[in-house]
Amino acid sequence: MSLAPEFEIKLAAVLARHVSGFRGIVSAERLSGGASQETYRLVIEDHAGERRMAMRRVPGGVQSQRAPGHPGMAIGTEANLMRCARAAGVPEPEVYAVFEPADGLGDGFVMEWLDGETLGARIVRSEALAQVRPRLAHQCGEILARIHSIDVERTGLNRMLERVSPASLVAQTWERYQQYDTPQPMIDFTARWLAEHLPQHRADALVHNDFRNGNLMVSPQGVVAVLDWEISYIGDPMRDLGWICTNSWRFGRSDLPVGGFGGYEDLFRGYESVSGRPVDREHVKFWEIFGSFWWSVGCLGMTDGYRNGPDKTVEKLAIGRRTSECQIDCANLLIPGPITLVAAQPDSVRMEMPRIDELVSSVRDYLRDDVMPATEGRLGFMARVASNSLDIVLRDLALGGPERSLEHGRLRALLGADGDLESLRWRLVHALRDGSMALDTPGLAEHLRQTVANQVAIDQPGYSGLKTAAAWKA
Repeated sequence: MSLAPEFEIKLAAVLARHVSGFRGIVSAERLSGGASQETYRLVIEDHAGERRMAMRRVPGGVQSQRAPGHPGMAIGTEANLMRCARAAGVPEPEVYAVFEPADGLGDGFVMEWLDGETLGARIVRSEALAQVRPRLAHQCGEILARIHSIDVERTGLNRMLERVSPASLVAQTWERYQQYDTPQPMIDFTARWLAEHLPQHRADALVHNDFRNGNLMVSPQGVVAVLDWEISYIGDPMRDLGWICTNSWRFGRSDLPVGGFGGYEDLFRGYESVSGRPVDREHVKFWEIFGSFWWSVGCLGMTDGYRNGPDKTVEKLAIGRRTSECQIDCANLLIPGPITLVAAQPDSVRMEMPRIDELVSSVRDYLRDDVMPATEGRLGFMARVASNSLDIVLRDLALGGPERSLEHGRLRALLGADGDLESLRWRLVHALRDGSMALDTPGLAEHLRQTVANQVAIDQPGYSGLKTAAAWKA
């Protein structure tokens, strides 16, 4: 996707002011990924020839709205964070230009282009990174200690960022989820547990808040850049250590809890070697649980963004379905136990020609077999996402009916009440929210495990959290 002519003219004017010897923009391509912000690869010409740069901006090129605990890129906050981190010894690209309102470009900035791998799945599997992977967890601990050492008062970051306590962060996340008007009992269960087990005796620091595999650029030499500072805040720094251990960012390597490439001890030793402070393992575990809870709500937010925002892409809805992955991770951490997965139900409407599943399969196969091989870049990526979404539809056709019937029966037994499935889900959710149902109520943990596990079997049956749950023996 190239820039619109008017946008390119405005961007060229900004670059001419900030880049010495700038002569013009050669090309601009929007990269795949970046569900919350747009990322572009720019090629410019200057007095030395062509060189690459990167541009980040709010989707649609609008002015971002600052929210508590979420600086976005308003007034160049993200760019300023990167500059402060670079000065503290954190691997970061140089920021060349930050857009001003008068530039007419929306919120964003242009920075140095760095070469390295950013796709988490490749970082945990690429043969080219095999030699450096064993060192990454320790290096991440060192980097996080440097981030947490940044003086937020001296740098002025305390005037740009919100200061958020663990209690406020749990409450804000729980309240945001409630605004989506969807009954997800495992989310409410986890929120209750977190609110009852808040960490004590903490010292506030700058929190990156999205430090994970997928927001790191890695080369054979190690981490070359920390990306995506848009949701940073000031608070409990152990949030960052728990987040990089969250299962969503291990990319199938559940045996290596730190980003899918290392162990807890390596991360903690790296952190302690720079900070000089011991790491409390239970403190980090709280934030690992919170990480799955927070991202379960974040995934739902992608769906809300599709419904109400300017960026209506198939990617947002696909990420929305990942909430069940996070919920099974919460269940594995809080209420582990055996699960039973339902069997597929044969199509009961066989007289139709074609059947619904055949129609869906044909579109999926067209995307996978014809569109993907003929496209590349973001278009090919979105075709893959679309075909995967149709796989979810097919699994729901086969598994959704029997699973919802079993869920309905469990809810009737748990609540001692009758009603349709939706009303009973809401009844359980309200009982968890108002505290009238204890977290150790007999049958509650089993119901939540079974419900979430079977939803993941529809949404993403290959997810490592489901494999962990299925391997649990009574």
